[in-house]
Amino acid sequence: MIVGVPKEIKEHEYRVGLLPVGVEELKRAGHRVLVQRGAGLGSGIGDADYVRSGAELVDDPAEIFGTAELVVKVKEPMPSEIALVREGQLVFTFFHFAANEALTRGMLASGATALAYETLQDSHGHLRLLTPMSEVAGRMSIQQGAKYLERPQEGRGILLGGVPGVEPAHITVLGGGVVGTNAAKIAAGFGASVCVLDTNLERLRYLDDIMPPNVTTLFSDRHNVLGQLAKADLVVGAVLVRGARAPRLVRREDLRLMKPGAVVVDVAVDQGGCFETTRPTTHGDPTYVVDGVVHYAVTNMPGAVGRTSTYALCNATLPYVLHLAERGLVGAARDNRDLVSAVNIHRGEVTHEAVARTFGLPWTPFEP
Repeated sequence: MIVGVPKEIKEHEYRVGLLPVGVEELKRAGHRVLVQRGAGLGSGIGDADYVRSGAELVDDPAEIFGTAELVVKVKEPMPSEIALVREGQLVFTFFHFAANEALTRGMLASGATALAYETLQDSHGHLRLLTPMSEVAGRMSIQQGAKYLERPQEGRGILLGGVPGVEPAHITVLGGGVVGTNAAKIAAGFGASVCVLDTNLERLRYLDDIMPPNVTTLFSDRHNVLGQLAKADLVVGAVLVRGARAPRLVRREDLRLMKPGAVVVDVAVDQGGCFETTRPTTHGDPTYVVDGVVHYAVTNMPGAVGRTSTYALCNATLPYVLHLAERGLVGAARDNRDLVSAVNIHRGEVTHEAVARTFGLPWTPFEP
């Protein structure tokens, strides 16, 4: 199979979809790999590293999309890339369709197959390809929140851990999954007072067992969410419904409960955000203020730490890339049912129920 790796063109996206070791493994299996020149530079990987591993360097992304049977990316295709996607082509990347109707309709019109990292689920219910990026984003949420709580960034002027004689920041984490757990760990390490909310009591029991004493847990209901908003210096939105739009837990009018200069880091922005006031931002212009509350809603947070994120992501994606290249979509999906859950769009039809429901489109389950 011909596998193509274009350079990411989303603003301030520094990751790349395949490591040189991935090229080497694909070549060893008899496949051809095209890599766009400069694709790995943001992750500290030079073109020479790819050439030594057996890749063919190309300058034009149109050549990759026009030749490759399997395109391996990191972020969703931008409009200029959607125009290059071909009928029957496999595109393997993060899509987050539920937050982007134009992207959904563009991929439907292309006739290609969209395999989404974020919905690939194993037999135990684990989101194997989303998890490493959720770990990065969860940890980054506290790093970014700490920065934007500083007064020059329009925050409250709060140090997360406080100092002797001054209380630490109060951090509320909405969601106790991978993002929320990693956010809580880092916040606790800073010495902040942390509260994690979730609707899964078993998850709350687990977090209560493993977290240090400065982390508490609460059942997530409307009353408790509002109570936490009033206390919080920093709120991390860490809610996920696989493949679907994130539930909006915080309404515009709820912001009046929050302290002036409080910060919201909505990691759920890729799926539409769990604050009504969330709108996507970029690393170049990451924040905006609504009713005195600083909002950080960058849609590709892990892209800022491209080297760490690329290695973490590719460690998880490579086995699936190898399997798709070796067996094709149908054969690979028959061998490994995880891949069935990744197929969101196939030859002009929506194959993921949550995406179809979001936009009122027909749903046709994918069966290899």
